[in-house]
Amino acid sequence: MPDQRQTVPSAPLERVPPHNLDAEEGLIASCIIGSLDILGMCEEAKLTYEAFYKPAHQILYQVLRDFNKQNQPIDEIILTDALNSRRVSSLDWKRIDPAHDRSLLEEVGGYEAIHRITSRIETTVHAPYWLDIVREKWFLRKLIATTTNIVRRCYDQQDSMDEFIDKVEKQVLEISQDRVSDSATPLSKAVDVATMQIQKLMRGEVEQGVMTGYTDLDKMTYGLHGTEMIVLAARPSMGKTSFAMNIAEHAALPKRGSPVGVLVFSLEMGADQLAMRLLCRRARVNMKRVRDRMLTTEELKALSQAGSELKQSHLWIDDSSHINILELRAKARRIQQKHSNLGLIVVDYLQLIAGTDNRVPREQQIAEISRGMKGLAKELNVPVIVLSQLNRASEKEQRQPRLSDLRESGSIEQDADVVFLLAKDRDSSDNASVPSGIRKIELIIAKQRNGPVGGVPLTFIPDYTSFENYTEAPNES
Repeated sequence: MPDQRQTVPSAPLERVPPHNLDAEEGLIASCIIGSLDILGMCEEAKLTYEAFYKPAHQILYQVLRDFNKQNQPIDEIILTDALNSRRVSSLDWKRIDPAHDRSLLEEVGGYEAIHRITSRIETTVHAPYWLDIVREKWFLRKLIATTTNIVRRCYDQQDSMDEFIDKVEKQVLEISQDRVSDSATPLSKAVDVATMQIQKLMRGEVEQGVMTGYTDLDKMTYGLHGTEMIVLAARPSMGKTSFAMNIAEHAALPKRGSPVGVLVFSLEMGADQLAMRLLCRRARVNMKRVRDRMLTTEELKALSQAGSELKQSHLWIDDSSHINILELRAKARRIQQKHSNLGLIVVDYLQLIAGTDNRVPREQQIAEISRGMKGLAKELNVPVIVLSQLNRASEKEQRQPRLSDLRESGSIEQDADVVFLLAKDRDSSDNASVPSGIRKIELIIAKQRNGPVGGVPLTFIPDYTSFENYTEAPNES
């Protein structure tokens, strides 16, 4: 139902109040196409149905808000059905004449009107621009109504001048307060939280995040923390997917501690391929032996046991090959709504995510996707591991990779809270103690907002596509 708010009175002027019907239609269409993401953005901007000038747009937006409050996805068909099941008499604002009690669908012009609105746009990339226009016109209408009322009261002013000015200031301030979001936190509150964290640290009560299972790495990061965007980057065939899935497996099935739900978006590999990797790693079975059908009875038992364990985990794999950032965020949100224990998201990999508008340069698309990933981590309060490609500069210059080697956009480096870079260990070729096939890999912590940077040695066993804690003499068993 619409908000129980008093509608701003119309100003007694001959001129038509400020409005932009094109921007209103663009924003409504974005809310339908982008669903909860765009509606969430409107809610953050404190947009109510009154922000729309056209009554039909007010109805459409209010029904969309009702779906958003219930965290229900929406499309043209669902919206049409909802409008058809409700009557004009259910509305309580004055601009809709209840004399002819008909369905809300008829009031907005039928399905054809909804289809016409959604057909006007192909992408929601301009939604923030339309939102700004709609809000601006709404505030101008409120200012006109408020100042007109003030002029009337000036002719019939009965209070003392101080009281009158005070009331006028309050009216204007109310409009200003609606225009600005309440995102500032008092320093006193922030200091209290920081003091509590210091006291916990002094007592040894370290707030650990999702542990990766790699001892040296966890010592430097205290785990992966909520709201963090963690970028894992490397050149092709360095094991990005394997390392990310090793972390996902440990989070979902830890040897110590409580498991968390893990959501993996795999845009490159299918779910069955990832499942094969997880099975072979957990069972310690060579993947080549599986393909060659040369498994022993013991190996078959180990695979069966690994399968039983993995089935008990809360690990979901979405292997959609074509997905944009809005669809990805919507899917993650739904998983969290269904499963409250979601504690980690892995995206493999960033450069394969489609932009919402293919007409803009790829660098701008990557910047939008990167900001969306950081926004997802903050919204769901979970760490998000985003895999990314590195350019060829480190190979051409024969050096270890660095932050500036991230491909296509500097915004990835800017948005990330933590950046891991996988690289070949420079001394591994001279290390005769390393068995054939097993490689020493260096994980470079190139950026960490709340901790140290540096290198962490790891051992990679290609037979199991497994990264292990580094030891001088790795043990295959």
